[in-house]
Amino acid sequence: MSAPHPKKTRGKERTEVMGDFAQTANEEFRNKLMDLQIEMQQEKGKVSKLRERLQEQRQARELEQHKHTVVLTDLRAKLHEEKLRELAAAREALARQHELELARTIKIRDGEVQRLQGLVHALRDGAADKLKSALLGEAREEARRSFDGERLRLQQEVLKQETARKQVEEALSNTLQADKAKAADLRTAYQQHQDEINRIKRDCERDIRRVMDELKGKDRVVSALERELGVQAGYAQKLQLQKEALDEQLGHVREAERHHSSPKREVAPALGDTSDYLNNQDVEDIRDARRSQLKIAELHSVTRKLEDRNTLLADERNELLKRVRESESQMKPLLDKYKRMSKKNNDLLQTLQRMEEKLKNLSRENAEMKETVRTRSQQPHPQQLKRPTSLTDLSQAHEEQEVEFLKLQVAEQQGIIDELTQECDRLMLCKKTRRKPLKLPPKRHVVETYFGFDEESVDSETSSLTSYNTDLTDCTPATPEEDLEDGVSREESELRFRQLTREYQALQRAYALLQEQTGGSHDAERVARNREQLQADLIGCQAKIADLEKALAERGQDSKWVEEKQYLIRTNQELHDKMCVLQQAEWKLQAAVQDSRDQNELLEFRVLELEEREHRLPAMGFHMTTFPENSNSALQIFCHQEGIKDVVIPDLMKKLDILGDNGNLRNEEQIVVIQAGMVLSMCEKWLKQIDSTEAALTQRMIDLENETDQFSKQKGFMEEELDYRKQALDQAYMRIAELEATLYSALQQEPGGRAVAESLSDRQREELGLAVDKLRRQILRQSRQYDSQILQERLKLLQQAQQRIRQLEGMIDMQKRQVKEIEEKLLLLGLNDTDTDRHQVLRRSGGE
Repeated sequence: MSAPHPKKTRGKERTEVMGDFAQTANEEFRNKLMDLQIEMQQEKGKVSKLRERLQEQRQARELEQHKHTVVLTDLRAKLHEEKLRELAAAREALARQHELELARTIKIRDGEVQRLQGLVHALRDGAADKLKSALLGEAREEARRSFDGERLRLQQEVLKQETARKQVEEALSNTLQADKAKAADLRTAYQQHQDEINRIKRDCERDIRRVMDELKGKDRVVSALERELGVQAGYAQKLQLQKEALDEQLGHVREAERHHSSPKREVAPALGDTSDYLNNQDVEDIRDARRSQLKIAELHSVTRKLEDRNTLLADERNELLKRVRESESQMKPLLDKYKRMSKKNNDLLQTLQRMEEKLKNLSRENAEMKETVRTRSQQPHPQQLKRPTSLTDLSQAHEEQEVEFLKLQVAEQQGIIDELTQECDRLMLCKKTRRKPLKLPPKRHVVETYFGFDEESVDSETSSLTSYNTDLTDCTPATPEEDLEDGVSREESELRFRQLTREYQALQRAYALLQEQTGGSHDAERVARNREQLQADLIGCQAKIADLEKALAERGQDSKWVEEKQYLIRTNQELHDKMCVLQQAEWKLQAAVQDSRDQNELLEFRVLELEEREHRLPAMGFHMTTFPENSNSALQIFCHQEGIKDVVIPDLMKKLDILGDNGNLRNEEQIVVIQAGMVLSMCEKWLKQIDSTEAALTQRMIDLENETDQFSKQKGFMEEELDYRKQALDQAYMRIAELEATLYSALQQEPGGRAVAESLSDRQREELGLAVDKLRRQILRQSRQYDSQILQERLKLLQQAQQRIRQLEGMIDMQKRQVKEIEEKLLLLGLNDTDTDRHQVLRRSGGE
């Protein structure tokens, strides 16, 4: 009875050692798990703070946009109300003027009717001489009064037109100055953005260098942790050997004493009054009988002249209407283009403001990310390897892409702004040249009566028509107010044309009455004299028409003017098409930016989920034992390596099969034997998997080491190349300075050089200096371009290296998880092996 005591004490010691080892391992795992959970909570708090800041910034931006839209709507409403007020005032003034004109014309017509009635009564009574003298006096006075009134009205209209033109020119100059100021502001803003972008680039490069230094430090920490891991693995292997020795001793003791035990385990016009023409004749020597005939002939000639004048007025009216329509159709696209350009200018200003806000947000986010990285780097990392988060890398790449995109967009918009300003200046110059008034011919005093034209008139009535035509051609429509005035003038001309037709009909009726009373007598001499006068008037009118055509050709308002207008219309259409294409491209780019933002947010959430999942898993603390690859039974080799040489795995499997088929055993014992065989077969499969994974891991580590060496070599080569380029640039600077010094000294020392230097004028010397400076600037520009290319290539290589490092870190994490799973399986296999050994020992002792 004294023999079992040492066996029990050894078993208790063995179980206590295993329990202590498991407790220490569990405590370490718990501590690591707690640290990881604390870090995860800190990261979650930081992410929530960043999201809250982003939400606040978005809300503030939306509030500012809402305020700006409210202000814009208010300004537009005020402008619309002011325009409506101006239109109402102009409409009222024109209505008053029209009423006054109607009243005046009605009075004139009533006076003429009364005068004609008196004339008819006087002719019937037979007082011809007195009537003629009275009619002549009345007609002259009335013609003078009407001419004076019309002249005053025309002078007032000319003054109004001049004041309106001055106001429009002042508004145009103000708008041009405002456009220039806006262009200057845009240039300054663009320069500021460029400076900000350069500063952001420098900060990013500094951050990249700092992150690379941190990665190197973390690599050193990883190597130190791997060394500690090797030490711990050796200690674990030593404990495993001690356990096997204890198991062997326990087996021998149990065989000796033969005891049994069982364990268990698991997005207007004014018609200038027609110059009338009246022939003063000596009526004292003419008989009373011929007076009536002469009067009838005069009335007949007056009616014919009025008919001719009526036709001329109708033709002139049609031509004027055509010109008005053409001018309206030609000026309408220019007005539309000016509106579109102003709208596009406002849109460009809004996009520029949005870009400024984007740059501010990017700089602020960059500063926040710098602060987060500094806080992380200041935290202690004694034993754990903390992998860099992928959020910062993604955000840095995204920021660089956005900065490049913003550069391109600002350059394109600056070009568009310059083109639009040039086009606006050109259009304004064209408008100024078109609005210069034509020089009117001097007005001549013309008097018209109802019996012909006065001898005071030198030209015919066509002078008034030509003056009316030039007045209309001067008033080219340039603004909506002038269009309204043109419409009113057209209405007035139509009303006056109707009045003239009615007067003509009344005169025809009076002429018919006179012919019936006088019996239709005719004077051939008077007709011949009138015909000669009309021919002379016709020749004068033709000469005036030729002079006017020459004046128009000199002022450029002939076919060339029409061609220029057509060219302007074509250029306007081309600009409109370009604007449409640019708007479509802008919409596409905005959609692409929105898609990229959505993808970025999805990637951020995915990265956070992966980080949380990674922090939940505990770190690895074990080391795998290496096995040869070409082996038939990995479990047999493992047993030989551990010192167990008397166990043959194939024989053991056969014996287990035989014992499983034995009917003498109990059900529990048969189940245990079958489970032991299954465990051994699974152990062999798992060992083969461990061998294959270990070989793959070793090969992967070798590849990673080769890639890191290659990257370091490339980095050193690039640094050497940069140093070499800098030295070459310095040598070039020194060589340029030496050549300048030698050239100057040669020119000063040699007599020929001095003569050449003295022969050079100041201008030539300045040109030489400018050429040298230009060459120097060109060399500097080329060197800077080359340096910028090298820096861009380095940035690309750094980005590729960072991406490769992230991929390798992900693969290392995955391999660590696989190693952990394999170690857990090995622990389970080790426990099952001890159980099977105990069963075998017990059965052997039972058989004996």
